[in-house]
Amino acid sequence: MPVPTDMVGDQIGPIKHEVDARWVMAYAAALGDTQDCYFDTTRDDGIVAHPMFAVCPEWPVIVQGRELANKWGITPEETRQSVHATHDLVIHRLARPGDILETHLTYTGVENKSPGAYTTMKLETFDAHGERVFTTYQGGMYLGVPTKGPDRPAQGDPVVPDLGPVAAEPLSEVQVPVAHGAAHTYTESARIWNPIHTDASIARAAGLPAIILHGTATLALGVSATISAVANGKPESVRRIRGRMASMVLMPSTISVRVLDVTPVDGQNVARFEVLTEDGGPAINQGLVFFDKD
Repeated sequence: MPVPTDMVGDQIGPIKHEVDARWVMAYAAALGDTQDCYFDTTRDDGIVAHPMFAVCPEWPVIVQGRELANKWGITPEETRQSVHATHDLVIHRLARPGDILETHLTYTGVENKSPGAYTTMKLETFDAHGERVFTTYQGGMYLGVPTKGPDRPAQGDPVVPDLGPVAAEPLSEVQVPVAHGAAHTYTESARIWNPIHTDASIARAAGLPAIILHGTATLALGVSATISAVANGKPESVRRIRGRMASMVLMPSTISVRVLDVTPVDGQNVARFEVLTEDGGPAINQGLVFFDKD
């Protein structure tokens, strides 16, 4: 069935989560990011969550969104053909152990694109005091599935600054090994369960060559390397993360994270980065990390 543009404005949630130290540390460990700020509970200010931890409380409302697809006549088979395409995360503050978070989702756009129906959603996470913690603008593609109704593109998404031409040589490039069981480790640590990442038979049935690493894990590996390269390993300075999931990462393999350049924009530093697969193709492109200036 076509994806109806009338679904714009529909909402899901909120869903509540309690963040504990075990979850925070496990997420960072799954990425191999072992900085003290994620693990040393003796620190004066305690530990903080990795900036990409935002995807953890967001996942259950996304799952409910898939269930809501029945309301709009989208079949389970078509849902399995949907892929995470774009991710734009605004960080109001990092999560911490002890946080009580509530996340809800709003469908913000449906458009017809050549690969299929492109849908966008806004995920908002608040703490127990009603203060914003994360806001994510996420895009997905229903491959080979048309739309029904006039295009309704998202309104009010964050602006992408014009950073000019990319520098001729990257600022840094690091090789990151992705272990055979990396997706299983990430699944359990993030509490994001999608069987195409852990069950070979389901991945094969979905048309994949094998299980693949989560797109958010690939993006998070790129973010960790970028923080290390240009922010002295301080995740507290991160204010926004943006990237496009361009191709799959198989396991085991080795990916490359290239930090291309850093540009000052409106009182922040914006780092451009990309993640390349083992064969040199783009796993994450159009990557941006916005940092507070020191």
